[in-house]
Formats: sequence, structure tokens, C-alpha cells
Amino acid sequence: MSPRQRLLITIAVMATTVMQVLDTTIVNVALPHMEGQLEATPDQITWVLTSYLVASAVFMPLTGFFTDRLGRRRYLLISIFGFVLFSALCGLAASLDQIVVFRLLQGAFGASLVPLSQAILVSVYPIEERGRAMAIWGIGVMIGPILGPTLGGYLTEVLSWRWTFFINLPVGILSYILALTSVPDTPRQQRAMDWGGLAYLALCISALQFLLDRGNEYGWLGSLRIQLAAVISVAGLAAFTVHSAGRRKSRLFDLRILADRNFTVASFLLAIFGLGMYGSMVMQPLFLETLLHYPTLTTGLVMAPRGVVSALSMLVVGRLITRMSPRILITIGIILSGLGTWAMGRYDLHISEWQVIWPVLIQGMGLGMIYVPLSTVAFSTLPRESAPEAAGLFSLMRTVGSSIGISLVTTMFIRHGQMAWNTIGAHITAFGTAAITYLAPLHLLPQTPLGAEVLAGTLARQSQMVAFDAAFVFITMSFVAMLPLVLLIGDHRLGGEAASVVVAD
Repeated sequence: MSPRQRLLITIAVMATTVMQVLDTTIVNVALPHMEGQLEATPDQITWVLTSYLVASAVFMPLTGFFTDRLGRRRYLLISIFGFVLFSALCGLAASLDQIVVFRLLQGAFGASLVPLSQAILVSVYPIEERGRAMAIWGIGVMIGPILGPTLGGYLTEVLSWRWTFFINLPVGILSYILALTSVPDTPRQQRAMDWGGLAYLALCISALQFLLDRGNEYGWLGSLRIQLAAVISVAGLAAFTVHSAGRRKSRLFDLRILADRNFTVASFLLAIFGLGMYGSMVMQPLFLETLLHYPTLTTGLVMAPRGVVSALSMLVVGRLITRMSPRILITIGIILSGLGTWAMGRYDLHISEWQVIWPVLIQGMGLGMIYVPLSTVAFSTLPRESAPEAAGLFSLMRTVGSSIGISLVTTMFIRHGQMAWNTIGAHITAFGTAAITYLAPLHLLPQTPLGAEVLAGTLARQSQMVAFDAAFVFITMSFVAMLPLVLLIGDHRLGGEAASVVVAD
């Protein structure tokens, strides 16, 4: 394959990757605007997000099946066409019911775009250049979610929330043309659909997503609904495992992929990585907008350096990965990510913009150093014919880890906020010296309505600040928890003769 053809393939799959992952976060900032125009409640409008995530998570592991049945290029073209079509319909939706249905279908068609792009790059690049390929691919996977809120906020303010969907049209059309003319096809294979396995997997993922999405609202395991969702999710996973282990033919995907140590360890590391990355991305904008009162666009600009530094870090690691042990690169990345997040845990209500940005830069550098070698390690000892199925599972682990991370971090934030409110509030009394001294410059007293209101507002801000710091410390601990798992990765450099033998067809 010529370098020119490889470049065109890379551009085609990168465009689809950015388009798909961008959609996971670009809509978030537009939800309040959609809520009013679609006549939805705050509780109902969140289904615009969850419907997309559920459909995407269910269909991701089917990447290998549809690649075999349809051929790689045909399946990619169908996925791009469907994703772009339902993106346009989401932008034209006139009711909540319509947009939820269109988001479900958009998620179903878009589910394969990220794993397919990864599998295509794995197959078209030789082993000695695979680190560079994963670096380029990783830039798209990480830049999309990071820049999504910034772009979404800009489009919503300047144009309309509908443009958060319409933006996919030009990118999708370009991707379709490039994929049609440059991506090589694979032979079609006869393969029966495992409907039972699909039903069990869909049940497991849907119940898990409901549990994670509504856990805080219903009080987690104190609610009968959440208990039932947890039982259904575990039962669905157990049924899927038993069902798949007992079938030698027409399985949804081959569980023997999980016997590959590098792939399994890298997948678990990616899930924890998703917790740290997406947990930070949820907490930081919330902190900047609610406590520091940054405008939405300013918040996006302050967070943007993380994406730029991550991209540069990935490009550097893409060149180093054939010369250094992946364990060393991942370990350095974890330490940098942990240091950046730990610094966020020392935020206060009086920090400057630079004090917000420098931890973001360190964390971004670390995130880039983790993602590239982790993505490369996962496929380093797998045969190429397993790449589509493995890519689907790998992306699923990232999605599930991100959902779990967001829920855990949000729960940590709410619980610590409540505890801080009770702890700090216990020391505030109407006739206490501290309260009287605090209100004296305002010529107020704690006993007056306005004085009590000022004290309540200050208590709320201080309690939230404690909660934000606790959430960032929890995220730091998630990065620390990754370190022991790194030791389980096979210690070989990703390149050279040895690696080439391992992945040879």
C-alpha cells in the first residue's frame, strides 16, 4: 500500500472518529435550550444523552459481526451514511419523542465508527508504524470530547442548538467520499446472528446505563428501581457469558479474545482511564461556571489547552513507542495525570486563570502518554483477523468506564457537599462571634433575613468547594489505582522483529 493511499485512509477514518466522539459531549451545553423548545422537563431532556449512549454501547461489540457479514468498507459506508442522516433528523426534530428516537438510531449507526477506524488503522499500518497510527487515532478520540463543550457552546450561542447536529453533515460527507475511494474492503463471510447473546448483552448494558444515569436521583441501592436495575444488569451479564461460552459457532463475539493478557489488562486500564478523564471533564466546567462564574465560552477556552497538549503528547509518544517499553510510557503518563488532578484538588475560590490552566496542561500531557501505548498494547499480541471484534470490546470498555466514572465522581461530589454543609454549618450560630464578625463589614446581623441569606450563600459555596476538592482527590486515586495493573502488561517494545512475529497473519 502506497503512503498516499494510507494517508487518505487515515484522514477518512480520523474524520469519522472525531465526528462520533464529538457527539458524546457537544450536545451537553445545549440541553437547557433544547428543554425549552421541545417542551421537556430537566429529567426528560437527559434522555437525549442517555438514548445515544445506550444504543452506542449495545451496538459497539457487534462491529466484528457486521464487518464479517458486510465487509469492512461497506459497513463503514453504511455507518457513516446512517449517522449523518440521523444527525440531520435530530437537528430537524420538532418534539422530544422524535429526537430521542433519532438519537437512538444515530447511536446505533455511530457505534461502530470508532472501533472500525481503529481496526482499519491497525490493519493498514505495519507493526513498526502502528504506534504513530494509534497516536493519530488517539488524538481524534481524546480531542473530540474535550473540545465538544467549547464548540457546542459557541454554536448554541451564535446559531442554535440544532447546529450541534448539523455540524456533522459536512464532516460526514467528506468522510463518506474519502472512505468510498480509499478504504480497502475485506471479504464477506457467512455468519449467523446470535440473537440470544444480543438480547442478553442489550439487557445488561441498558440496565447498567439506567443504574448509572438515575442512581443519584433515586438514592442508589436505597431505591427499589436501582436494586432491580443492578440485578437485571448482573443477570444479563451472567446469562450472556454462559450463553456465549456454550456456543462454538455464531457467537456475538469470541470470548477467547479476553484470554489475551495484554488486551484484557489494557481494556481494564482503559475503563479506569475513562473514569479519570471524563470525571475531570465533568467536574472542572461545573466548578468554573458555578463557583468562579466563568461564561460557557470562557470555560471551554480555559479547558482547551488540555486537548492541545494531549495531541502534542500523543505525537511524541507515537515516535517513542517503538524505542521504549510501553509500561514506562504508561507509568509516566499516569504519574503526570495524577499530579495534574491532585493540583486540581487544591483549587480554592480565589484562584487565577493561570492556576486553573497549569494543572490542566500537566494532566493533558499525561493523558496523551497513557492513551497511545495503551491502545497499541491492546492489539500488539492479537491476530489481525480479531481486530474488528477486539476494537468493539475495547471501545465498549472506554464507554462503560466513562459512564461509571461520571456517576461515581458525581456521587462523591454530592455526598461530600452534604457532609461539608453539615460540618461547617454546625459551627455557625445566630449569636456566634465568627458570624457577627463576618457580616459586620456589610452592616448586617445573622438574625436578619438578609444576613441569614448571605451566610447561607457563603456556606453553600464553601461546601461545594470542599466537595469539588474531594472529587478531584478521588479522581487522583483512580489514576494511582492504575499503577499495579501496568505491571501485568507484557514488557516488550512495540516494534521490531519480536512484535512483528506476534501479530503476523
